[in-house]
Amino acid sequence: MPDTVSPGVAMTLNDFVAKHSQRETGGTWQLESGKMLEIHLNNELVYTKMGSMVSYYGDLRFERAGAGGAAKFMKKAMTGEGASTTRVTGSGILYCADQGKQISIVYLENQTIYVNGSDLLAYSASLEWDIVRTKGAGMMAGGLFSLKLTGSGYAAITTHGQPMILGVSPEVPLFTDPNATVAWSEGLQTTFKADMNLKTFVGRSSGETFQMRFDGTGFVVLQPYEEAAIVSSGG
Repeated sequence: MPDTVSPGVAMTLNDFVAKHSQRETGGTWQLESGKMLEIHLNNELVYTKMGSMVSYYGDLRFERAGAGGAAKFMKKAMTGEGASTTRVTGSGILYCADQGKQISIVYLENQTIYVNGSDLLAYSASLEWDIVRTKGAGMMAGGLFSLKLTGSGYAAITTHGQPMILGVSPEVPLFTDPNATVAWSEGLQTTFKADMNLKTFVGRSSGETFQMRFDGTGFVVLQPYEEAAIVSSGG
């Protein structure tokens, strides 16, 4: 390495390759980095967010996934929830990412979780899914919908930055910005609180105008980022 180059700035090519090469941990679903998902398939089927494939080894086939029936197709069309998904089948190793977002892998054991469609990177075919309306979300809140995943299998959830998980208990309800709310556990009741003070009509709509309230026992996954505006600008 030239004397004029600081070791803190540059590294040799061999060191660069060694540092960033594929790591094998033995997991069927694993993270190559905090922002890269690796899925091992052995004549299996998984669903991924359309456009998230970065690379793959082996004999994998990709096709646009259907809506899962007429009822789900209508829900997608009417709500706009549920990002377009890809069916991936075959045998090989698949790598996925989503705009540099942080990835967390969770394994459901006959459990249910609710996830915003834009924050779901991939999930096992063994999981049942449906589009559900968040209770308490009226027209003024834009009608908030989420994806309900149920069963046993893997799900990869993305967040802008490190996710934060806050607990909810019957004695202590939790209030969140809908735009920063990524997912929540089964058994929580949701309602919406609206602050219709004049100041809320000035400037950008935000979570201070409409807040989600969670009651019950469970947890909520948040991100340090407001992903999309909930309030419609009209027109």
